[in-house]
Amino acid sequence: MNRNPERLDSQAFDLLVCGGGIYGAWTAYDAALRGLSVALIDQRDWGGATSSGSSKLVHGGLRYLEQFEFKLVRKTLAEREMLMKAAPHRVWPLRFGVPVYADSRIGLLRLKLGLMTYDFLAAGQQAVMKHRYFNHQRFGERFPFLNDSTLKGGFTYADAQTDDARLVLELVQGAMDAGAVCVNYCKLSGLLESGQRAAGAMLRDELTGRTLEVHARQLVYATGRWVAEDSQRPDDCLLTRGIHLIMPQLGLEEALLLTARADGRVFFMIPWYGLTLLGTTDTPYKGPLDRIEVDEAEVDYLLNAVNDYLRTRWSRSDIIGRFAGVRVLKQEMAADSNAFPSSVSRDWVLKTASNGVHYSIGGKLTSARQDAAQIVDRVCAELNVHTPCATQGRLFPWSPQDSKEPAASLNGFSQWSEAMQSRAVQLGVDAESALWLIRRHGCKVLGILQDIEHKPDLAARIIPSLPLIQADLMHCAASEMVVYLDDLLRRRLPLLILAKLTEADLRRIGEEVSGVMHWDALRVQEEIARCKSLTGLFD
Repeated sequence: MNRNPERLDSQAFDLLVCGGGIYGAWTAYDAALRGLSVALIDQRDWGGATSSGSSKLVHGGLRYLEQFEFKLVRKTLAEREMLMKAAPHRVWPLRFGVPVYADSRIGLLRLKLGLMTYDFLAAGQQAVMKHRYFNHQRFGERFPFLNDSTLKGGFTYADAQTDDARLVLELVQGAMDAGAVCVNYCKLSGLLESGQRAAGAMLRDELTGRTLEVHARQLVYATGRWVAEDSQRPDDCLLTRGIHLIMPQLGLEEALLLTARADGRVFFMIPWYGLTLLGTTDTPYKGPLDRIEVDEAEVDYLLNAVNDYLRTRWSRSDIIGRFAGVRVLKQEMAADSNAFPSSVSRDWVLKTASNGVHYSIGGKLTSARQDAAQIVDRVCAELNVHTPCATQGRLFPWSPQDSKEPAASLNGFSQWSEAMQSRAVQLGVDAESALWLIRRHGCKVLGILQDIEHKPDLAARIIPSLPLIQADLMHCAASEMVVYLDDLLRRRLPLLILAKLTEADLRRIGEEVSGVMHWDALRVQEEIARCKSLTGLFD
C-alpha cells in the first residue's frame, strides 16, 4: 500500500469518497469492483476515528430486540453470517454469556424468548451457533470470576468479533487492488461546482501542504462525526460518545453481556488480544470533534457497573488503556427528552443534498457493507451504470482461499490456519501470537513468516505481555501506508491502548522502524512527542 497523492491530479473520477472509515472503505471497494474510477481520501489515517473506536464486534444486536428493531437485527445477523464465511481470518465467532440474577431486569423466561427470536432471525446459521442454557452451577463454572451469590443461571449465544481498524485497512487495500486511488492525510477544503452541482473538490495534502484540484462526477461524504459540522448536510444528526477500557486478563474465552444495575444499560466484557475490553458507554456529545477525550465520569460508571458483578473488584489502577469514539445517529430522538441515546435507532440513512452530494448518516460496523452497496447503487443510477453489487459473498482481499465459494471456504481455512500456526511455531513464534498473526494478516502471513526465516529475531514479541511480534511491526511499518508512529501503534497494531508504554518503549520501537520509515533521530523524537500528545501518555 503506497501513498500516491499525485495520482489524484492525473485523472477525472466517477466517484470521490470523502472519509476513510468503514463506510467510506466499503463504498470505495464496492464502486471500484463495479468498474467505476474511484478516489478515496481521509483527512487523517484510515479508520482513524469512530471506526477504530468500536467494541470490535460483528453482531446482530441482541439488545435491539427490546426496541422491536427486527428488520435491523435480521439484516445484521445475515451480514454477520456472510462475513464469517467470506473473511474467516477477519471475522471469527465469539460466544457471549448472559447471567441472570435474582434482581436482573430481564428474567430467565423473557431472556429465553429473546434468544429464541435472535436464533430465528439468524435463519440458516449452524446449530453450534444457537443459544444454550446453563444452570447456576454450570454458568458459575464457565465464568468463575463472577459473583454468584444470587445467580439463578444464564445463557450463551453466538456473535462474532473483528479488529475494526484492520478491517478498514483491508478494504482500502481491496479498493486499491481494484484500481481506486486511496490517499490518507488528504483533506477536503472546498467543493467545485458546475451549474449548482458538485463536480469535484479542492483537496489539501496534509503532509506537503499542496493543493489538489480533483474532478469527480459523484461525491459521497462518509465522514462520520464530521458530518455534524457540514452546513450542507440534509438532516441534523445526533452524536453520542462511547468509551472503552482495557482491563487485565480474566481467562475469558467467551464474552459477557451485562446490564448496569444503576440504570439498566447494556455493556460488554470481551476478550481481546489476551486482555479484557470493557465498554461501552452511550452519552450525548457536543464537544470538539478533532480529539475525543475519555470522560472520567464514564470511567467511574463502567468500573461501578462491572464491579457489581466481579468477585474481585477492579479499580482505576487496573486500567491498562482507554479509548473513546463518537457515533453518528439519525436524529429521531424519542419524544421523551430524558431517553438514553442507546434507545435511538442504529439504522442507517442515505441523504442527497441539493448540490448532488450524497451523505451517509448513522449505521453500524456490521451492516456497513450492505449500506455501502446502497450508496453505490445510487451513484451508479446517477451515472447510468447498471452493474450490480460485487461485494456480497466475495472473499476478502487477504483471504487465504483460492475458492470463489465462501460457503465452502471455512473447512479449507481451518486447515490452512492450522498449517500456518504450525509453521509459525516451528519458526519460534509462540502459539498465541501465531493465532493473532493469522487473524491480522490473512494470506499475507506467508510473507511475514518468510521474513522470520531470514531473521529469526523477528519472532519475538514486541511487548512480552502481548501476542504481537516484531515481524508484524516491521511488516506494518513497511507495507501499510503508515505516516506517523501513532498510525503504526494505534491502528496497525493497537499497542498504545493494550499496554502502558513508557517513553523508552516508544523510543525503542521508533528506532526499530526508523530505517523502513526513513526517519532520522530528530524525526523519531518528534514522533514520540506526537504519540504522547495524542494519547495522553505519561499525563
